[in-house]
Amino acid sequence: MLNSVIFYSIDKAIRQYRKLAQANIDRARIAITVDQWLVLQVIREKDDLTQTEIAERIFKDQASVARIIRLLVNHGLLTAEAQPGDGRRTRLRVTAAGEQTLAAVEPIVLNNRQIALRGLSENDLTLLRNLLDRIAANCSTSSSH
Repeated sequence: MLNSVIFYSIDKAIRQYRKLAQANIDRARIAITVDQWLVLQVIREKDDLTQTEIAERIFKDQASVARIIRLLVNHGLLTAEAQPGDGRRTRLRVTAAGEQTLAAVEPIVLNNRQIALRGLSENDLTLLRNLLDRIAANCSTSSSH
């Protein structure tokens, strides 16, 4: 039975969380998707990443990230400045409008997390994080063999 497979449960929890997150962003009438917010947030934290590095951090393929970046640039939330000496690379920077959008979404994200984690203790969260980290490590060491 599919429901007894732990990865089904993990995926279901993630999908339900993303649905909740997007619904609450939409309800606040902020014109951004969860994935676009993730890209903006990652670039805000570290603005010298390549598209491949951004994709790895948000668990998306490079083509999706390229589309999201184009969209964010077109909407004025990001700028792409050519890197001196390397015409192929650009440095992505969050614009003032992008910062305003991130600031508007932040309380929604915090509320979403509070809703999703309701009833879980710090010990529960620590155990869950450790277990998920162990699963991820098991998968990454097995995939490198």
